[in-house]
Amino acid sequence: MRWRDGRKSENVEDRRGVRVSRGMLGGGIGTIILVLVALYFGVDPSVILNQETTQEVSVPPGSVTGERSAEENRMAEFVSVVLADTEDTWHEMFRISGKTYQEPKLVLFTDAVDSACGFAQSAMGPFYCARDNKVYIDLQFYRDLQTRFQAPGEFAQAYVIAHEIGHHVQNLLGISDKVHSLQQGADKVTANNLSVRLELQADCLAGIWAYHADRSRNIVEAGDIEAALRAASSIGDDRIQKQSQGYIVPESFTHGSSEQRVRWFKRGIQTGDFEQCNTFKAESL
Repeated sequence: MRWRDGRKSENVEDRRGVRVSRGMLGGGIGTIILVLVALYFGVDPSVILNQETTQEVSVPPGSVTGERSAEENRMAEFVSVVLADTEDTWHEMFRISGKTYQEPKLVLFTDAVDSACGFAQSAMGPFYCARDNKVYIDLQFYRDLQTRFQAPGEFAQAYVIAHEIGHHVQNLLGISDKVHSLQQGADKVTANNLSVRLELQADCLAGIWAYHADRSRNIVEAGDIEAALRAASSIGDDRIQKQSQGYIVPESFTHGSSEQRVRWFKRGIQTGDFEQCNTFKAESL
């Protein structure tokens, strides 16, 4: 992926080195909840805990910087450039449709973080919090993407960011609020199906970013698309359930199967058309 000459975003909030600890109500129960949530990628942490005390301890900046490897600093720069690229893409997309794009913040953290949506640990993976319009990423996830999910490559890492920015776009357009409203009072299967459609649309929006970014800034190199498709496939609910519990329960899916995630990302990257990403009107996902 060609990114080194790209501009860096001014919307990165670096909280690496800030240690956050939180007392969990019920002790081990809280830990179990986090482990279960960690099975899914991109979960809104507001579903976990919101009523405990939080303690933040800032490590002296000098010592933290000294501990960071060249690779970690490179990854932080990469995240900043990709975020800037999503800003450029969605500013233009919103302008064309007569709207104004509001840029989100992206928070880099280590191990755990306290957000407006609640306390979260890095095991949960990257997530978007609509309450503060921020994306949260622990760079350790990119190592997990390569080792646990067998999805190496910079474009796969960029896809992860673009997916979370897709949730921000949904929030700005009011799509997320409509979905959450429909989920209230719905049975579990229906609520899960709505969640899947929301997530698949975010995958499609990530594809739209890739389509327009490549045409405007020529960022895609040979093998990049395949890398992103591997990432989308690797974090499907079916594959994660199979790895974690040995069997698959489609009715419990919240993000979509590997095949579905690949299909909707491909739709976005092949068409670049927002109208093609309406998963809520699709009869078949």
